[in-house]
Amino acid sequence: MAWSDVAKPPSISRTKQAALPGLLLAWYDRHRRQLPWRARPGETPDPYRVWLSEIMLQQTTVVVVAPYYAAFLRRWPDVKALAASSLDAVLHGWQGLGYYARARNLLACAGVVARDFGGRFPDSEAGLRELPGIGAYTAAAIAAIAFGRRASALDGNGERVMARIFALRTPLPAAKPRLRELAEGLVPAERSGDYAQALMDLGATICTPRKPKCVPCPWREPCVARKLGIQELLPARAAKKEKPRRYGVAFWVVDKAGAIWLRRRPERGLLGGMIEVPSTVWRAKPWGEAESLKAAPLKARWRRLPGRVRHSFTHFDLELVILAATSRPNAKLGGIWVAPKNLKDQALPNLMKKAIAWAQSGAADS
Repeated sequence: MAWSDVAKPPSISRTKQAALPGLLLAWYDRHRRQLPWRARPGETPDPYRVWLSEIMLQQTTVVVVAPYYAAFLRRWPDVKALAASSLDAVLHGWQGLGYYARARNLLACAGVVARDFGGRFPDSEAGLRELPGIGAYTAAAIAAIAFGRRASALDGNGERVMARIFALRTPLPAAKPRLRELAEGLVPAERSGDYAQALMDLGATICTPRKPKCVPCPWREPCVARKLGIQELLPARAAKKEKPRRYGVAFWVVDKAGAIWLRRRPERGLLGGMIEVPSTVWRAKPWGEAESLKAAPLKARWRRLPGRVRHSFTHFDLELVILAATSRPNAKLGGIWVAPKNLKDQALPNLMKKAIAWAQSGAADS
């Protein structure tokens, strides 16, 4: 069915809307996922574990997060232990999860909770919003799941469910305020934490982006999109703009023993605080040979390695050209010199791992 075939979609009656939370909770009691951070029935949720999992799950999937979560808990079993850690250790443990500002905020938040709140998280949305790295959704999720507050935790899965159940055809992101309004009206006064997790499970396992499983869905009967046969068309999305492309030059410097010169990126900004192969700024215009050499951090016999490193970030694509040289360790350069066998101990983002692999293969071939 096309949009033009639906002049005015039907609506859900107030009576049916009032029944939605109970239907979802009954389904959740039978089909809830067993997740490592989720309290079992009858257990009291641990706010630290709820918070840690919610930060890790931002922009990432359950399958990816599970081993990181287990490793973090083994190393930092509570918020005070995490607060006492170093940024290097946290960034190293975070490698592979991406969006490294989350790791910096994780440590900053742990510090505030340990120092200012005696290791106990605030139990309200407003209090949680004051902490580093906790936005509206995360505050609502923690408040509901860890403290039983009546809060509407609406993530991407929840937005999809709401868009379909009410057949809201306004494209995202413009639809977000209305979706939040609709979601807030359904949160029950009791078992709000279970409801929040039930909505997450429904979106993750039943009301999936493609080929939703409508037959076993607890909201099948009242779902307006299903009645209209447009469930796979929702939520509608505005046309994506083409990603811009940026360019940079990385400088691969090794000494005669094979140690590699690396340095730490500034704390603020993309990949902040991570270890990098020193590079230029990333800009919209490709770097010419002369200006690349002018931007080099030291005088040396630079040679360009074949090809280039390509990496995609959320908001832009990046191409890095690599210039290679041999030099003695020099204190004036700053940074660190790392033997290849010790690279695994450094907090290297995926981009820099790509650059190192490319440089090592290119240097060997040149």
